[in-house]
Amino acid sequence: MRTSLDHEKLDVYQLSLEFITWTLPLLEALPTNAAVRNQLDRASTSIPLNIAEGNGKFTAADRCRFFDNARGSALESSACLDVIVAKRFAGAGEVAIGKALMVKAVSMLFGMIRANSDVRLFEAPPDYAVGKGNRNTSRNRNRNTNTNTNTSKSKRRNGRPRRRFIP
Repeated sequence: MRTSLDHEKLDVYQLSLEFITWTLPLLEALPTNAAVRNQLDRASTSIPLNIAEGNGKFTAADRCRFFDNARGSALESSACLDVIVAKRFAGAGEVAIGKALMVKAVSMLFGMIRANSDVRLFEAPPDYAVGKGNRNTSRNRNRNTNTNTNTSKSKRRNGRPRRRFIP
């Protein structure tokens, strides 16, 4: 019988749990009324939860969305550590390990997003038509090439009527 789930085998998941464990003494040392305490707790908890949920999704777009949410929470956790230092609750040396863990987690999550994405994450250089006589090449290239003769705005492609918002 299997006793572990697939997300538990991911290095980034284990790293996020390590970060949560690392934050415990720091959170306990913060004043209970400090807003950053609750924020860091919620952001750090969100990282492994989003990784686990994303790893269980079937489509690449769903996986990428949850991995991107986890990456955002890792960035937020890193920003919380910056706030802790800025408010002098801890020194920069005291949060250095946590910052290093978050840098590694963000890098790993970015790699997972790229691996699951079928869309390029950078823009291709523009194709300029200087001196070629055709001045509107970019406009022509991006023009809708849909040849569907049914252009009714009130129906979707599947033939069902659109839901209209009526205030």
